[in-house]
Amino acid sequence: MADAPWWRGAVVYQVYVRSFLDSDGDGHGDLPGLISRLDYIKSLGVDAIWLSPIHPSPNRDWGYDVSDYEDVHPDYGTLADFDALLTAAHGCGIKVLLDEVLAHTSDEHPWFQESLRSRDNPKSDWYVWAETKPDGTPPNNWLAAFGGPGWSYQPARRQHFHHRFLRQQPKLNWHNPDARQAALDVLDFWLKRGADGFRLDTTNCYLHDPDLADNPPEPMESRTRWHWGHAAHLQRHLHDSNRPDNITAMEAVRRTVERHPDRFVFGEFFEEPALSGGLAAPDVGLHSGYSFPLLIASELERAFLTQHYQLLSEHADHWPCIAFSNHDIVRTVTRFGGTNAGPKLARMMLALLLSLRGTILLYQGEELGLPEADLTRDQLRDPMGDLYYPVAKGRDGCRTPMPWRPDRNFGFTSGTPWLPAAKEHVGLTVAEQESDDGSTLNFARRLMKVRNASPALRLGALSFIDAPAPILAYERSEGDERIVCVFNLSAAVVDWETKLSGETLAATGEAEAEAGAWRLGPYAAHIVRVH
Repeated sequence: MADAPWWRGAVVYQVYVRSFLDSDGDGHGDLPGLISRLDYIKSLGVDAIWLSPIHPSPNRDWGYDVSDYEDVHPDYGTLADFDALLTAAHGCGIKVLLDEVLAHTSDEHPWFQESLRSRDNPKSDWYVWAETKPDGTPPNNWLAAFGGPGWSYQPARRQHFHHRFLRQQPKLNWHNPDARQAALDVLDFWLKRGADGFRLDTTNCYLHDPDLADNPPEPMESRTRWHWGHAAHLQRHLHDSNRPDNITAMEAVRRTVERHPDRFVFGEFFEEPALSGGLAAPDVGLHSGYSFPLLIASELERAFLTQHYQLLSEHADHWPCIAFSNHDIVRTVTRFGGTNAGPKLARMMLALLLSLRGTILLYQGEELGLPEADLTRDQLRDPMGDLYYPVAKGRDGCRTPMPWRPDRNFGFTSGTPWLPAAKEHVGLTVAEQESDDGSTLNFARRLMKVRNASPALRLGALSFIDAPAPILAYERSEGDERIVCVFNLSAAVVDWETKLSGETLAATGEAEAEAGAWRLGPYAAHIVRVH
């Protein structure tokens, strides 16, 4: 393992800073609060933390609309606080990755404010502008992911500007060499300051078709329930994003990052055609990336994993990131188990995640088995919740404050939290679980120790094993080490006749393995080193 880059097989813990810990009582998590909990993060055994965007922002999309790339949002602290975080984290052996949003900016960013003034100013072409149709409608049929047309009219230029998301998130024009270099300089600024790398937001959206061709419709025969969830999913985004030439932008990013030693950059590819536009051979494109099949899956069956790894196999030798949840997605235990899912399912899903091949992305609170919070409309802060309520409540249910201890606001803040402390998290706080050896938190810590000590689990190949439903089984192998991971994907007791046997490395309390016969209790997991 010593010869591999640090990020291969690593576990990256995602910190949603605004909801992690508030140190000054203003109701918003901040960098000093995070620093005070680095001992907790270290106790998990993770290799790195990924911070949600920390830059100044008007918070139309809660930090994913950046108005200044070279500073820290006042809610979170100062540049000095960031430097202190780097020093403290590195002292704990933890890398720090920043979330950079370079496909678009806030409409309050000085670059856009200059660009919209006229058609002939120095930054006039730094964003994607186009002529309106004679009847005043947008230039083409591109739809925004957050609803409505992907274009907004600006009378100052008598033109439309493109936005893949909110109207207040204008698309940066990566075809313009000056805009492209300015975006790359953002990465260089933070790398020089000591950041260990980046998670890049919406990396399939960097380049667009300069001819502005219409997107084709999603064929009726391939439309699923997921496609009907947003109108934007009813067209195939082949011209506003997901372009093969997107790989050139990813290449520029990687070469910028690799001018600094021992750094890591991975991207979010939220639409399936995007993978080829950012992931290629190991030395082409980003170091790694993740897509959304495992994040939107909700049926607990083998296919949700086997099909995803089949997709990954089409990108030969590229090292993936693997995630079951993040700040945009309904929490794992609720998505797969519904509102009454319990700790058995939470522990099995952790065992599944932490035994898979790839760099693991673990969202804060997943180690506690937190369910999704159910908020009322007046409590929602997410623009997606405002748009689609009551059919969907947006992303706030996975963004509620981290539950630290069983008192007011779970110890998150002495003030009024920006989102309410979730009633669903009563009894699941860090303090309560740390004192219980059988808790989900302590199970997660034991799993991390097993993964960190095993070359097969961190770096090895993965091959699926034939097993009767509802059992999922696969082998991880590296050198002479072979580890078999077996999961009961159902709420019933399951028996499996198999010749597999070996040394138990980790198991839920209801997994028994004997030569010739395994008994797996509801949502049981069993990880063994075979001889």
